[in-house]
Amino acid sequence: MSDQRLKDIVPFVASVEEGSFTAAAERLHLTGSAISKSISRLESRLGSRLLERTTRRLELTDAGKAYYQTCIRILEELAEAESVLAAHRTIPSGRLRLAVPNTYGRLGVMPLLIPFCQHHPEIDLSLTFSDRFVDLFEEGIDVAVRIGQPADLPASLGCRHIGREKMVFCASPEYLKREGTPQDEAQLMQHQAILYERVDGSSKPWLLTTADGHPDWRNVPYRMALGDVDAQVQAICAGLGVGQMPTWLVHAQLQRGELAVILPQHQPEGLALTLVWPRRKQLLPKVDALLNALSQLTISPPLAARALDQ
Repeated sequence: MSDQRLKDIVPFVASVEEGSFTAAAERLHLTGSAISKSISRLESRLGSRLLERTTRRLELTDAGKAYYQTCIRILEELAEAESVLAAHRTIPSGRLRLAVPNTYGRLGVMPLLIPFCQHHPEIDLSLTFSDRFVDLFEEGIDVAVRIGQPADLPASLGCRHIGREKMVFCASPEYLKREGTPQDEAQLMQHQAILYERVDGSSKPWLLTTADGHPDWRNVPYRMALGDVDAQVQAICAGLGVGQMPTWLVHAQLQRGELAVILPQHQPEGLALTLVWPRRKQLLPKVDALLNALSQLTISPPLAARALDQ
């Protein structure tokens, strides 16, 4: 990258963020004419119009939006590289972007993030809740917490395995009193199932294990298939049927006696919990501090003893 290219990026980003050449000029201590010439030079070199000039405000074109996101990443990476090399930046500080799954992020990650932020007041945390596998490089994410993991990770990503889900069959005490408690797999399959519905519209089967310990996925008729795990828990607690749920999701309901475990001998392992991050960011004090904090995560909390005795 030539010096001139980098020089033109800064006025472009400032113009977008400030909304006018005049405001960008004030921010960068330049003249409005210098800002305008820099943007024109940039557009000429790229062969695309990046900004539409209106009487009130600058507006990004589609090409401008894509280029702006690239420029932001470049400037952030430069700032992070400097922070690694600067001796005075050994204290974790700066903007930190974390991506977490929706429900597990709320129940499992947030309790750790609160003391983390209190302990590191110089870190500004940006938290994204999403059940999709975000592209860390495309979206500028520093660390992601993932339940489930693609088999092959690129060498550019670091990964830390935290544990695996523990799955249990459960139902409300009222449901079991009304319908009876199944004593084996055959009886379990006769009960009304509350399943999770995937994005493609298919229902997630129940997971059992064979005599030799291999996973055995069973497609079962269901009363309800819900595309949201919180709604699934609500339906099971309301006595509408039986569900197979990860212990981290129903731990509180089991402790309060709102749910009871069925066939406690069937507790197969579910999806893995992992931390992933761009390897080039691992030396940043803020990223290292967050990885250390998140290493305390758990995905299979112990079940309440009284819940197992229901």
